[in-house]
Amino acid sequence: MDTADFVPVGFEPPRSLTADRFRLEPLGPRHNEADRAAWMSSIEHIRSTPGYPDGSWPPPEGLTMERNHQDLTRHEADFAAGKGFTFTVLDPADEDVIGCVYLYPTTRKGHDVSVQSWVRASHAELDEPLADAVAEWIRTDWPWENPYRHGR
Repeated sequence: MDTADFVPVGFEPPRSLTADRFRLEPLGPRHNEADRAAWMSSIEHIRSTPGYPDGSWPPPEGLTMERNHQDLTRHEADFAAGKGFTFTVLDPADEDVIGCVYLYPTTRKGHDVSVQSWVRASHAELDEPLADAVAEWIRTDWPWENPYRHGR
């Protein structure tokens, strides 16, 4: 899919999703330390999560804070340009990062968005509820009709 066709011209993407046990907001460099701590603590769990079938992320050796910051800056720029939408998943009790959601173009025939998500191993019980809430959110608030959920 051409990223120019990813969302309609003028589409204003939703900027949050709130549920009882998590809250989503756009991911950016301000989340660097907490984001890195979240995924570094859960590398094996994330690699076994549906949607990460190639096993290449996260890298087993991790990333430096600087490299992670660059990654978050790229995600923030993609969001601003409408090329992709990455959300941090926050615990509403303490606002700590507990996961991430990625909405990006897909080349998967018959689908219009790739949907991936992960949560910290310490919050594994939220994996399916998060994925299901995001699927419903896409159905009601986003312009896509056939999300590719990577086996979910």
